[in-house]
Amino acid sequence: MNLESGFYQNRAKKESWRTVLTLAYQSLGVVYGDLSTSPLYVYKSTFADDIEHSETNEEIFGVLSFVFWTLTLVPLLKYVSIVLKADDNGEGGTFALYSLLCRYAKVNSLPNCQLADEDLSSYKNDITGPAPSTFGARLKSTLEKYRILQKILFVLALIGACMVIGDGVLTPAISVFSAVSGVELAMSKEHHKYVEVPVACLILIALFALQHYGTHRVGFLFAPVVLTWLLCIGAIGLYNIFHWNPHIYRALSPYYMYKFLKKTQRGGWMSLGGILLCVTGSEAMFADLGHFSQLSIKIAFTSIVYPSLILAYMGQAAYLSRHHDIENNKRIGFYVSVPEKLQWPILVTAILAAVVGSQAIITGTFSIIKQCSALGCFPRVKIVHTSSKVHGQIYIPEINWILMILCLAVTIGFRDTNRMGNASGLAVITVMLVTTCLMSLVIVLCWHRSVILAILFVLFFGTIEALYFSASLIKFLEGAWVPIALSFILMIVMCVWHYGTLKKYEFDLENKVSIDWLLGLGPSLGIVRVRGIGVVHSELVSGIPAIFSHFVTNLPAFHQVLVFLCVKSVPIPHVKHEERFLVGHIGPREHSIYRCIVRYGYRDPHKDDMQFENDLLYSIAEYIRTGRTDLNNADEYSTKQHEEMMVLGTPSTHLNGIQLCNDEELSQDIVGTSEPTETQSPSMIKPRKRVRFVVPESPKVDTSTHEELKELIQAREAGITYILGHSYVRAKQGSSLLKKMVINLGYGFLSRNCRAPTYGLRVPHPSTLEVGMVYNI
Repeated sequence: MNLESGFYQNRAKKESWRTVLTLAYQSLGVVYGDLSTSPLYVYKSTFADDIEHSETNEEIFGVLSFVFWTLTLVPLLKYVSIVLKADDNGEGGTFALYSLLCRYAKVNSLPNCQLADEDLSSYKNDITGPAPSTFGARLKSTLEKYRILQKILFVLALIGACMVIGDGVLTPAISVFSAVSGVELAMSKEHHKYVEVPVACLILIALFALQHYGTHRVGFLFAPVVLTWLLCIGAIGLYNIFHWNPHIYRALSPYYMYKFLKKTQRGGWMSLGGILLCVTGSEAMFADLGHFSQLSIKIAFTSIVYPSLILAYMGQAAYLSRHHDIENNKRIGFYVSVPEKLQWPILVTAILAAVVGSQAIITGTFSIIKQCSALGCFPRVKIVHTSSKVHGQIYIPEINWILMILCLAVTIGFRDTNRMGNASGLAVITVMLVTTCLMSLVIVLCWHRSVILAILFVLFFGTIEALYFSASLIKFLEGAWVPIALSFILMIVMCVWHYGTLKKYEFDLENKVSIDWLLGLGPSLGIVRVRGIGVVHSELVSGIPAIFSHFVTNLPAFHQVLVFLCVKSVPIPHVKHEERFLVGHIGPREHSIYRCIVRYGYRDPHKDDMQFENDLLYSIAEYIRTGRTDLNNADEYSTKQHEEMMVLGTPSTHLNGIQLCNDEELSQDIVGTSEPTETQSPSMIKPRKRVRFVVPESPKVDTSTHEELKELIQAREAGITYILGHSYVRAKQGSSLLKKMVINLGYGFLSRNCRAPTYGLRVPHPSTLEVGMVYNI
């Protein structure tokens, strides 16, 4: 028996290791595409204008030493050893760190948060406050007390997100252009200068044009391409080391960094902006953590990526140390160190690797914009899920074409890797600085470590990154202005949208009405209840929104079943299906008025099909069966301070509850039917399937519950109408000129040109009723 159990334990271990190694292999194509192509342009950018390739090897050895220690300290020590551990329920990136801090310090920027969100299993997972009398506890209370500190933290997270989006413009341009620059050596001098820019532009156009197909069809090629590229540059580097300078390893000593700066002085400091490019793509190890595991990313980097990159850079340095007459530094780069017979195969492999790396950063840009939109920091955009199996593979048409235009503008405008490198370097180092700042807070607030450890972390890595940041910023006129300009525009858009959204929610909150007011209108206005289900979309999690009171007072009629629906995001990456819905009664049971709150994490895909409608109907039916309250009159309800809400999931998560079935399914207890009415024309709308409620045999439901379920399915048979608010936001009289410009011009323009609040629900047009209302905020 022991031998048999030991056998199965060993088999489980082998299977788990097999899974980890498979993920490590797959991560090569997703995570390391950008980082692996950096040898194409690091040396060329470094030896561009600030320092020259002299007759001695001090500059070559100094650059190699800087590259080696930068790769060792930043990706290997900082990210692999420390930052990867700061995941948010398995997710990484700037917003993962920010959401962690929001939950631990309770500084959430989302307006419609509620106490019930803190009961989510992912929300409270491993969250324990710091011990009282510690610096972490004092820092937590300070953050919760001062609003200005919360805004600074929020802006810091937005800066990181803006720079990631800016990197999504610059990385494809510099990667593809650097790969295509190999044509310079593979073709005759008379023709190569007319080919590089058009070829790079054609590749970029094809890359962005194919985005809407998704990567799941060709994604299996990504890892082999990057692996082949890494093995090639590693092998070429090893060949150059043994062939040209076997003693190049001596240049890894930090002493050569000192000699480099001492000799080159200001020029050497400015050249650090080119050396910085050796760590472009390091942030992807943390940002793409949700698709893989910590162990798989660490194995891939330490076993393949890091050794291959070090060998590649050492090989280039070994070649350059024996070739001091390379046309006055004009052709210093990766391809000069490639043997002549291998130039065309390496050129093709480099282009494929650059395309893979660009694809990864474009997908990452889509993902960060989706997170910003979910957290109320970016206008609503169309999000298309290109894969039904992998939730992270998304496509945003508007952003895709904007990125393509900007990439082409950068490629055609700069036409050389030096200025592209200056721009990309500033974006990369800014994201790293933001990560360092947020990580110092995570160390104190979330990990409950000593403040001295956080200070040492900031001082050590912050000093390194500040040095590179200053070297990149000094190149403002030579290309570094591009990420600053892009981030400035994005910051304005995000701040204006967040401010307008917050003020609009505050207006709804101040002008909401109670259920007593709504029920009291019946005798005075003669409110009529019509057949069907009315779904009122609102951002509020309590009370009756002003848009509905405006509708009822002008048209005194609403449906026999009324549902106030709130689809909102919570500051966690994923919400389990079992905890997706919060359902409760509003007012006495006989009025059939319900509230349903649907919660999504910032990484969760929103359902964009009719399945959402079935899940909504199921959640209400299951609440009627198991979670109904005994409040039978309005007076008793008015004494309650809060609505009683029940956490529910989807039909697939509650197999013992009510189920929705088709005609062919039989049951002993079936409540009602749902099918097309006779007045509906098949040519106008898509006919509904015949759907029934299957109620479990045990426990038995009482007569009133059975009647309530029957009324719900009869209302479904009559049809569902979505009542949507169409708000016109204006700054109220007496507002300052700045507020009028932000609200009337900025937010008004963005709200008119973005997607509707209910776009993700895919509400059918014949079932939509829009109610217009002016918001004076």
